[in-house]
Amino acid sequence: MSVEHVDDGPKRGRRVRRSGGRAANTRGRGAAIEQLPWQIPVNSDQPIEPLPPEGVLAIHDTAMRVLEEVGIRILNMDAVEIFRQHGCEISDPTSDSALVKMGRDFVMEKVGLAPDSFTLTPRNTERTLQIGGKHMVFGNVSSPPNYSSLDEGRRTGTRSAYRMFLKLTQYFNCIHFAGGYPVEPMDIHPSVRHLDCLHDKLMLTDKVVHAYSLGKERVEDVMEMVRIAGGLSHEEFEATPRMYTNINSTSPLIHDHPMLDGLMRLAKRGQPTIITPFTLAGAMSPITLAGTVAQSVAEALIGVVLVQCIRPGCPVAIGTFSSNVDMKSGAPAFGTPDYMRTTQMTGQMARYYNLPLRASNTCVSNAPDNQATWESAHSLFAAMTSGVNVVYHAAGWLEGGLCASFEKFVMDCEQLQQLIAYMKPVRWDEEDLAFDAMREVGQGGHFFGIQHTQQRYETAFYSPFLSDWSNFENWEDRGAEQTVERANRVGKKILEEYEAPAMDVAVAEELSEFVERRKREGGAPTDF
Repeated sequence: MSVEHVDDGPKRGRRVRRSGGRAANTRGRGAAIEQLPWQIPVNSDQPIEPLPPEGVLAIHDTAMRVLEEVGIRILNMDAVEIFRQHGCEISDPTSDSALVKMGRDFVMEKVGLAPDSFTLTPRNTERTLQIGGKHMVFGNVSSPPNYSSLDEGRRTGTRSAYRMFLKLTQYFNCIHFAGGYPVEPMDIHPSVRHLDCLHDKLMLTDKVVHAYSLGKERVEDVMEMVRIAGGLSHEEFEATPRMYTNINSTSPLIHDHPMLDGLMRLAKRGQPTIITPFTLAGAMSPITLAGTVAQSVAEALIGVVLVQCIRPGCPVAIGTFSSNVDMKSGAPAFGTPDYMRTTQMTGQMARYYNLPLRASNTCVSNAPDNQATWESAHSLFAAMTSGVNVVYHAAGWLEGGLCASFEKFVMDCEQLQQLIAYMKPVRWDEEDLAFDAMREVGQGGHFFGIQHTQQRYETAFYSPFLSDWSNFENWEDRGAEQTVERANRVGKKILEEYEAPAMDVAVAEELSEFVERRKREGGAPTDF
């Protein structure tokens, strides 16, 4: 069976609100898998801090010196004008850009206005996310132009494949938000792609969605579609964060026009932006880790300042996407020791500024193999130990972001579930200390049959849906199926079981009418 060609029509017209598909039956027998319940994990562990306090202050001072003495080139004159009005130094102007510098006291005043946490409320309020503090949420792979599976090999992204990944995004309780397009549907014209893609996303999922900051039409259309899908007035939409955007700086030390345009449009309506510099040590940032983190912090904080200039108190987060290049080839490398350290260091800086932090589950492997597994494990370990709040690309990423893998999406979700189980709070009350159980068993006995064990055995330990814990003989008798093959089989069962979440008939019709009207109007301008 081809994983691409599965019926993907949303079941429209239901008026019953539900959490989305059979995945809500978290441990129900007969489901494709028995998964953990929907939950927002809380990472109560103390983060790893490779920098001593004086190291944090040194990176902060360097980032402030970059903003004061070097500056950031801003390729958006509306943003330049806002900085000018707030007393920043504007120099070296061109027709469409200027160099912006600002003092550290001004920076810290504006950064201090940003909340240290906020919520994101999608159309299904049961899927509301807490961003910041000790909370940690995971999102699907976003933006690769290609996808792959054991059945079809590697192919250019299509709308059908895009919908397939949306179904996985909706089904898995360990995936908390539907970020960017899990694969770019290249068979939809760019002028209307955002309309079809967001329509699919809002119909096939009921989780938090995001807008690409790629021009005013795309951003405005997505905000309006999220408002319609939520059945909200304009005032209700702007009263609380309902969606978000993620922007990247153009490292080194540049912010471009469309990204800042999206940030400003969302900020005016109280919607958050994650500002994520993309810094590769040795190429787009200094070859040293401290220098890379300092540059990344400077590029992120100027975005935070802009948001607070527009709407003081508007939610905002910073992101880290700092790694290194292969100095032999110049190719990006992810899931490396250097990636882990820069993530942990940026975690310290985010806590210094009291800002939520985003990181990613990355790898450069070209297949869902051992290399992909250990690079992703390294990336997720870095996120766990850095106090990261939002993990992008948490399931499905391959080839440094150039490919979305069907099997790896399923494999990653097994790993995410295990991390969520790991974050479960440790108990030490009288029943957990189990002194009476030890006294009952005594010396040389066993604990299998006693009441203390019998009352707890079904839920005491994490139970995997993909890992095979059987011995070699049993595994061989069942066909010696390897992990990637099991992921393919399990993923197909999930697609067969998937059900679209409910949406009120009138809301669905209004959403479709908006999409069709915007298509008739031409959608968004393109170069072709």
